[in-house]
Amino acid sequence: MNAHIQNAMLGALVADALSLPVHWYYDTNALDRDYPELESYQSPKNPHPDSILWRSKYTPRNRKGDILHDQAQYWGQRGVHYHQFLPAGGNSVNFLLGVELYCSVVAQGRYDPDAWLRLFIDRMRQPGWHRDTYVEEYHRAFFDNLARGCPPSECGINDIHIGGLTPTPFLLAALDANGASTGDAAVPIITSHLALTHHGQPVASAGDALTRMLHAVAQGATLREAIAAHAADWVSAGQLDTWTRFDDRRVVGRQLTPACYLPDSYTAALYLAWKYHDDFSAGVIANARCGGDNAHRGAVVGSLLAAANGIPEPWLDGLQAMERLRGDGRDDSGC
Repeated sequence: MNAHIQNAMLGALVADALSLPVHWYYDTNALDRDYPELESYQSPKNPHPDSILWRSKYTPRNRKGDILHDQAQYWGQRGVHYHQFLPAGGNSVNFLLGVELYCSVVAQGRYDPDAWLRLFIDRMRQPGWHRDTYVEEYHRAFFDNLARGCPPSECGINDIHIGGLTPTPFLLAALDANGASTGDAAVPIITSHLALTHHGQPVASAGDALTRMLHAVAQGATLREAIAAHAADWVSAGQLDTWTRFDDRRVVGRQLTPACYLPDSYTAALYLAWKYHDDFSAGVIANARCGGDNAHRGAVVGSLLAAANGIPEPWLDGLQAMERLRGDGRDDSGC
């Protein structure tokens, strides 16, 4: 196995876990007030000042679409933190699905999209499998389509949220663990997998670029070389160099939106990876402190920085997902 590729998966998990308490904070003054020392894993706490869960709604049309379970009672309430029940070092549901994807592909020895869809559906319908209060729009749309009778392979939607990229480092690491290519041959596998839930060119293009960047680093390129070579359609190296002279919150907040929408969210992640190219810890902390959709940006920032630099051991010591990856108390996903 290639250590760079395996570290990429772990780096994504670390970046998400660190960002959890301040995920979707847009008021950075409130972020600094509520979490003044954001340099280690912390538990989310209520109230969340920027939560819009009070105006989010999802009513399953039948049992096939029920994915909120006991968390449904918190939807429509003000101040509720999206990840209120997750522990310090825990991961949001998209990243836990990434772990399931990795474990299932390694256990089977190959990637099978139909097998993954069955597992995805099973896990999301299983009460208590995760403790996340919020599930993204694509989850709700997928399961509403499924409840209407659409085949699983046709339940995805057109979507431009950066959360759609989350599976990339996990599937790439699984392919690597099984001895498959993580280069050109992996690109169509990654992009077709992302399209199971997220249709459209933006997510496909971003997944393509992330795959190629991670492979380039695994083959010996520096992180900045990989970004310059494979992300030029998103942002130029010259622009990234210019932005590094500014405060992070000026770039991710004023130059680029801190929200979840591509292309800005992806460009923001590339900026943070470029600026902190040689310092994993500084990069994931900076990503978290920028607020907005920092958790899902973390799939890009964390994976790229970890592939290039490795991960300091303390980050892994407190990461709850390590138990799932080691197989402690594992279920039939077989990690």
